[in-house]
Amino acid sequence: MAHKVRLDHRNPLVFDTHELGRRPGALQRLTRTVDAPRDLGIAGVIGVPQGAPVALDLRLESVMDGVLVTGAARAQAEGECVRCLEPVGLELEADFQEMFSYPDADDRGRVIAEPGDDAEDDEDRLFLEDGLFDLEAVLRDAVVLALPMQPVCQDDCAGLCSECGARLTDDPDHHHDAVDIRWASLQGLAETMTDGEKDEMSGAEPGVDEKQEK
Repeated sequence: MAHKVRLDHRNPLVFDTHELGRRPGALQRLTRTVDAPRDLGIAGVIGVPQGAPVALDLRLESVMDGVLVTGAARAQAEGECVRCLEPVGLELEADFQEMFSYPDADDRGRVIAEPGDDAEDDEDRLFLEDGLFDLEAVLRDAVVLALPMQPVCQDDCAGLCSECGARLTDDPDHHHDAVDIRWASLQGLAETMTDGEKDEMSGAEPGVDEKQEK
C-alpha cells in the first residue's frame, strides 16, 4: 500500500475543525481567499487560471459522524467561445456540501478502523485527518459542475465562416458567391487567358470587331 501523504495545515485549502470539539450541533463559519490550484475547470475549454483568487465562504457543522461542510466559491473563469474562438470570461459561483467523517481512533489519535464490507462506499467517503480536511477535491468537482460545457461569448454568436474563418457576428452580411464546382476549373482558365487567345477560340481575328465583319 502506498504511503499516504499527511495533510499540511499550511496548505490554504486545508482546514482545521478542532474548534468544533466533536460536539454535535457546534458551528463554525470561515471566509478565506485562496490561490486557485492547477486544473481548476474543464481542460481545454474553460476554467479558473492557476493562482487566480478564489473566495470561499464555509459553514462547518459538527454532527455525530463527522463534520458537514457547506460552502460557496467565487472566482473569475476564463476560456474561449466554442463558436468563434474569442476569449470568454465569466463570474463563477459554485456551491458545494460534503461530509468529512471521523475515523475511529485510539486515545493517541491513531486510526484503528478497518475498511467496511462495502469497498466502494469506503472509497467515496472523505475522512478527517487529525481534525483536518482538504477541500481541494470538493472544490474542483463543484467548479466543474458550475462551468458551462460549451461556453459562448454571447448567446446569439453566429460563429465563423466555414470558408474563410471570418467572425460572422462582426459582419452579418458576410457571404461568398456560390460557384458550381463543375465549372470552377473552366472559370479559372478563362480568367487567365489573354484577349488574343479568347479571339482565336471564338474564330474571330484578333482586334476585329464582330459587328465590323458583318
